[in-house]
Amino acid sequence: MSHSSETGPFMLDQAFQILNALPHPVIVVDEAGRFRFANSDAEQFFSAGSAYLARKTLQDFVPGDSPMFSLVEQARAEAARISEYRVDVSSPRLGGERLVDLYVSAMPEAPELVVVMIQQRSIAEKMDRQLTHRSAARTVTGLAAMLAHEIRNPLSGIKGAAQLLAASASDEDRTLTRLIQEESDRIVKLVDRMEVFSDQRPIERSAVNIHSVLEHVKTLGKNGFARDIKILELYDPSLPPVFANRDQLVQVFLNLLKNAAEAVKGREDAEIRLTTAFRPGVRLSVPGTRDRVTLPLEFAVEDNGDGVPEDIREHIFDPFVTTKPSGSGLGLALVAKIVGDHGGVIECESQPGHTVFRILMPAWRELSDPDALRDATDEQG
Repeated sequence: MSHSSETGPFMLDQAFQILNALPHPVIVVDEAGRFRFANSDAEQFFSAGSAYLARKTLQDFVPGDSPMFSLVEQARAEAARISEYRVDVSSPRLGGERLVDLYVSAMPEAPELVVVMIQQRSIAEKMDRQLTHRSAARTVTGLAAMLAHEIRNPLSGIKGAAQLLAASASDEDRTLTRLIQEESDRIVKLVDRMEVFSDQRPIERSAVNIHSVLEHVKTLGKNGFARDIKILELYDPSLPPVFANRDQLVQVFLNLLKNAAEAVKGREDAEIRLTTAFRPGVRLSVPGTRDRVTLPLEFAVEDNGDGVPEDIREHIFDPFVTTKPSGSGLGLALVAKIVGDHGGVIECESQPGHTVFRILMPAWRELSDPDALRDATDEQG
C-alpha cells in the first residue's frame, strides 16, 4: 500500500510493527474510501491481503447503508474521535452477521485520511449480557410479587405459633422457638428486599451532581464498613449533571462501595477508587429499534481485591449469585435493575488484584418545554 510520511524509514517500520501487533483490525481510508493501510488483523477481518485491499474501497466490503461510513465522514469533517458500539457491518463479503465496536479518528497531519479500529468482541457482548440481567430482574419482579403474597402470611402464623409455644416451653425448647422466630424474621426481610424489584412506578429524575452522590456515599463508608480503607477520588470536575434519581444512585454506589470494601478486607494495601469521566461519542443501540442512546457519563468503582471468581463472572448481576457465605445475591441484581431503569449500562471487568464496576449513563439535558422534557424522559427511560 502507498504511504506518505516524512518520518524516517526506521520509525515508520516501528509504527507499522506496533499496528500489526494490535489484537484488533486497524485500517486507514482516504476521502474516496480507498484502503491506504491495513494491519495484519484487518487482512484477516476482510479476508484479503494488503496488496488486494490497496486496489479496493471500503464500499467493496461493507454495505453502503452501514453507519460506518457516516462515522468516517463525521470524524473527517469534525477532525474528531468518535466511538460507536454495536455497529452492523454485516455483508456476504465479510461472512455473514458482524456486529462490531468502531473507534474512528481523523488524522490531523493528513486531513483526508481517517483511522478506523474495529473491535469485534467488546461492548456488543456486554450489552447482550445487560439484556440478560434485565430479563433476570424481571423474573425476580414476578417472583417477588408472588413471594410477598404467598409467604408473608404463613410466616406470620409460624412466628405467632412459636411465640405461643415459647410461653410454656422449657429452656431447651425455648431456644428452638427463638430460632424459629429469628429464621421467620430473616425470610421476611429477604422477601422485603425482593419486593423492591416489583416497584414499577416511573422514576422521578432530575439533574443530579454525581460528585455530591459519591461524596455522600464515601462519607457513609468511611464512618462504617470502609473506615480503615483508603478511598481515592479521580473525578472530572467539568462533568455535567446526570439525568437520574439521586436516592437510587446513592443506593447503587453504596452497594458497589460495600462490595469493594468486602473484596479488599484484610489487605494491607487495600484501596478503592471512585472515578468519573466524560466519554463523548459513546452511543449504544436500543434493542429492537434503530435508535441510539447517548451515554457520555462514565462512573466507576475499582478495587484491588482478589477479583470475582471466573465461574460466576458472567452472571455476577443475576439474582441469587453471590460469593458471600451469608449473602442473598440480590444486591448487584438490584444495582443492574436501577441502572437499566435509567437507560444506562453497567459492566464488570475483573482479574486478581483489579476489579472495576463501570456504569455508563445519560447526561441531563436542560429543556424548558415541559412536553420536550417528558419526551426526553420517555426516550431515556
